[in-house]
Amino acid sequence: MFSRRTLIFLGVAFFIVVNFTMITMTSRQSLPVSGLERIAISLTAPFQLLMTRTIGFTESIWRTYFMTVLAVEENVELKLRLSQAMEIKNRYEELEQENFRLKKFVNFTSASPNTYVAAQVIARDPSPWFKTIMIDKGESAGLVKGSPVLVSEGIVGQIIKVSENYSRVLLITDRNSSVDALVQNSRVRGMVKGNNEEKCTFVYALRKDEIKTGEMIVSSGLDQVFPKGLKIGRILDVEKTQSQLFQDITIETSVDFDKLEDVLVFKNVK
Repeated sequence: MFSRRTLIFLGVAFFIVVNFTMITMTSRQSLPVSGLERIAISLTAPFQLLMTRTIGFTESIWRTYFMTVLAVEENVELKLRLSQAMEIKNRYEELEQENFRLKKFVNFTSASPNTYVAAQVIARDPSPWFKTIMIDKGESAGLVKGSPVLVSEGIVGQIIKVSENYSRVLLITDRNSSVDALVQNSRVRGMVKGNNEEKCTFVYALRKDEIKTGEMIVSSGLDQVFPKGLKIGRILDVEKTQSQLFQDITIETSVDFDKLEDVLVFKNVK
C-alpha cells in the first residue's frame, strides 16, 4: 500500500501532467478535438478556474495591502506637512501682533526720542497679595528705582527694584500704588489707588465736584513720577453719600494687565 504522502504526490503529479497535456493539445488549433481531449478538459477546467480565481484574489489582496500601506505613509506625511504649515502660520501671526505693538511704541515715542527704553515682561508675581511684574532691562539700560513704566494705552506702574539687567515693576493695581491724577475734562484732582483687583479707585474727589461716568482719568504730573497727561483709566461708577466728604469712584484701567507683554520705561526722572 502506498503511504498518504506518496498518494498526494502522485495526485499532484497526475494533475500537472494532465493539465500540461491539455494545454499542449488545445493549443493545436488545426487538430480536431478528440474524446480524450474532452475528458482532459472536463477534468482540468475546474482546477484551472480555481487557480485563476485564487491568483486573481491573491493579486487583489496584495494590491489592496500595498495601496493601504501607501495611503498610511501618505497620511503620515500629510499630517506632518499640515503640522509644519500650522506652526509657520502661528509664527506669522505672532510676528504680526508683535509688529503691531512695536508700531504703536514707535508712534508713541517719536515725539520724545531717546527718553524711553523698551522692555519685555518676563515674569509675574503669582501671589494675590502683590501686583508686580519683572522686565528684562535694568541699570545697564539706564533704568533707576522710581522710573515710570507705561505702554501706548496708558500707565503700567513704576520700578521699585532694579538690578544690572532686570527690574521689578509695581503695577498701579497694587494696593500700595498711588498716582496723582485728574479728570481730563473737568480737571478735578484726586488720587488713583490700587486695590489688588482689576479695577482701581479715584479717591479724594470732593462730593461737590461734578464727575460723570465715562470720563477719562489722566496723570497730573504733580507726583514727580509720571509725566503729565498719561492715560490711567475711564470712570465706571460714581457714588455720592451725604455723610461723606469725598465721592466713591471706580475706574477701569486703560491697560489690560493680563495681556501685557512689552512695556516702555521713561528714563528722564526728575
